[in-house]
Amino acid sequence: MTQISIYTDGACRGNPGPGGYGCILRYAGPDGKIYEKELSAGFEATTNNRMEILAAVVALEALKRPCEIQLYSDSQYLVNAFRQGWLARWKKNAWFRDAKRREKVKNVDLWQRLEQVMQPHQVSFHWVKGHADNPFNNRCDEMAVQAALDKENRKIDEGFVQEI
Repeated sequence: MTQISIYTDGACRGNPGPGGYGCILRYAGPDGKIYEKELSAGFEATTNNRMEILAAVVALEALKRPCEIQLYSDSQYLVNAFRQGWLARWKKNAWFRDAKRREKVKNVDLWQRLEQVMQPHQVSFHWVKGHADNPFNNRCDEMAVQAALDKENRKIDEGFVQEI
């Protein structure tokens, strides 16, 4: 399996507000050369958490074959959903945060999409401190903010519109 490092970040100008994501896919080719691909996009109205999840979704959707992935994010919401088993619990509770069914989980459309796109891969999630000394996380943040501010190219986040 090809080994890939993925770095992701989401940003929002206001929460909710205009937002964007950025992600970097890195891998060493058979020739030993490091290859990188950067992806980003912006949305008219969304939330920071949606952009954090969407960054991971888009990065995984860009892969053409099953891979072993180390995914790095500064979003504890994203990382802990897997590392602490939140996602499994939410699914077990029919997409409610707890068994008493008082509060629905947000961003179900993106969690389901992420789960689907993860299927052929082996993904390990890692938390990195945001706005610190990780150059890849910092670059993802730059791309996410740039995309959020790019009024001419922002898209509509249909999932956010439906959720509200």
